[in-house]
Amino acid sequence: MSRGTVILCPNPVKDRGLSVTALAREKLEQAGFSVLVSPELVDAPEPAEDAPGEDIPPEAFASACLVVSLGGDGTIMHTARRMIGCATPILGVNLGNVGFLTELDRGDLDRLADAAAGRYALSPRMMLRAELWRSGAPVYDNYALNDVTLRGASRMIRMTARGDGRKILDFSGDGLVIATPTGSTAYSMAAGGPLVEPTAENIILTPVCAHALAARSFVLAPDRVVTVELGRLRGQALLSVDGDSYEVREGDCLRVEKAEYRTNIAHVGEKGFYDIVYEKLGDRK
Repeated sequence: MSRGTVILCPNPVKDRGLSVTALAREKLEQAGFSVLVSPELVDAPEPAEDAPGEDIPPEAFASACLVVSLGGDGTIMHTARRMIGCATPILGVNLGNVGFLTELDRGDLDRLADAAAGRYALSPRMMLRAELWRSGAPVYDNYALNDVTLRGASRMIRMTARGDGRKILDFSGDGLVIATPTGSTAYSMAAGGPLVEPTAENIILTPVCAHALAARSFVLAPDRVVTVELGRLRGQALLSVDGDSYEVREGDCLRVEKAEYRTNIAHVGEKGFYDIVYEKLGDRK
């Protein structure tokens, strides 16, 4: 009798031939779990021929005991958007480089069965909901675990950011990052933003290469509604929601707020946030 169902969501670009996925499946099935495989084709120019998988309905994710993402942080973010509204925890296996969101490496697959049996600490993560409005109507809607960014493709863009209608930033620059605490270690940090514990609930605004002395990063309360109005554009500009891009136009208005959903991350390691930051970004002195 099955001990429950585990869904494996590998990135075939990082797990060529799905060899790591096959080994993970074998170990879980040996431990008595049923396993479904549903590749996440992120960062792939076209579907990989060696990525067979099952068409898994949303209700299967909701009833699974664990979802295992095999790839990198991008794979986890893609899986999190796919699982919007589902409380099943995601456990990341790092097959990439930095892997802030991943808990295990490819050599740790023996620990999957324990995690599937519920031996993990739950780490709930705030998400953002982004809506782009054009001429008074919404034209784009998506969710982010990491960040929402506006950036010029080749020229500076003019932006005015408000929190609950009150002006926060008004500047020209390369872009603006609106991040969750989980995303504070990504693009926001590279642009000079603060590091925030990932289980906190805040909205972080970080200008990118701003041409204004007063343009600084702001950490907002989670219940703020952030709006960003786009001024004059002299070239292409893009909205990116966890890497999913959409072209914006002059006069568009971006609305970002705390999402009604969270992503649950399964934490199985002994290392805390500070340990991981120094391990991934440089040695502690």
